[in-house]
Amino acid sequence: MKVFVFDLLPYATHLDHLRVDGELPYPLGAAHCDPKVVARTYAEHLDAWEEMDRLGYDGVGFNEHHTSPYGLMNSPNLLAAAAAQRTKNIKLLIYANLLPLHNPLRLAEELAMLDCMSNGRIISGFARGIPREYAVHNVPMSESRERFEEAYEIVTRAWSEDIFSYEGKFWSHKDIAIWPRPYQQPGPPVWIPVTGSRESIEWAAARNIPITPGAATEGLRLDAVRLYAQSLAQHGRTITPDHISLPANVFVADSKAEAVRQNAPYHLYFNTTIYSHGNFTETSKQRGSGYVSERASDYVSQENLKAFERSRDDFRKLTFADVEKQAQNMPWGSPDEVTQRLIDAAERAGAGTLLLSMNRGAMPQELFLEQIRRFGRDVLPALQAYQVKSSPFAAQAAAE
Repeated sequence: MKVFVFDLLPYATHLDHLRVDGELPYPLGAAHCDPKVVARTYAEHLDAWEEMDRLGYDGVGFNEHHTSPYGLMNSPNLLAAAAAQRTKNIKLLIYANLLPLHNPLRLAEELAMLDCMSNGRIISGFARGIPREYAVHNVPMSESRERFEEAYEIVTRAWSEDIFSYEGKFWSHKDIAIWPRPYQQPGPPVWIPVTGSRESIEWAAARNIPITPGAATEGLRLDAVRLYAQSLAQHGRTITPDHISLPANVFVADSKAEAVRQNAPYHLYFNTTIYSHGNFTETSKQRGSGYVSERASDYVSQENLKAFERSRDDFRKLTFADVEKQAQNMPWGSPDEVTQRLIDAAERAGAGTLLLSMNRGAMPQELFLEQIRRFGRDVLPALQAYQVKSSPFAAQAAAE
């Protein structure tokens, strides 16, 4: 298996003391953003990515968020450019540029530049983003999917065609030949993260684009993979482990109890304070805004519908006792337990790549580096030596 680390790059200082009635105020003004802390945050994470490269991790993932301490990668492309100069072998997964919010021709050019700067190490992720991002950029959420699909066509045609023209609803171009061209031809590999909407899953399958099913529960993730396998089959394709990267939150310690003791404060901070800061997660509200359709969840198993609704209380009211309970089924604990849980989860999903979170809650740099090194020493070799050979959903999809 391939092992990537997905790094949200949260603001390095905890801000839970600012919460009012359980919520971090939004917007959070300049008085609470120390540029020196931001500079330190960037420097520390660049050091961490360089260490991952040295230890042989397969990739590191960057993503795009705005106006929140949740993540300081307003431009994942800038961070990828810096990482390209600090690393030699590790893949740079930009997961993801938010296509509906930006000029797609500019993104095509920047990604081609990055691919050349990294000697072909870019994996280009594209996503729609979360509701907060649409308010920030003043883009109607009801236009999200149309903008995404139009922008995707512009980016990929700019990479692959000699000279192209495009006449669309949101963007138009005439006789464009981009310079530079991507290092990888016809362009960098494209991956798509999906939170579970039917339309996103079917769209990716129609184009044979690998996905990361990012839903919060395993049951909902497996429902998404099942639909994806069925959709691939409808287009004459068979799902393989190369189609799926599996997200997981990991922590290596001497025991389960020690893992909980060390990591729970950061897991709690992520969930109760910065996760979805200034955003709404509830699917019902997203339907009302036009971001999610009425049929988005019609494939979800009855037992997983509650998870699809993404209730705010499920994370805002999390307690230490809840984390202790959750951790019993998570890859937190001894190296042997973490290794086996990740292998078992990958087999159930038919995933050939793992996308691991090690520092979602702004943990101290020394603990982050200790996790990178310990995982790299005690878990990574066994995972990279293991091969998921097939998807458990392939035969079922072919028969339907």
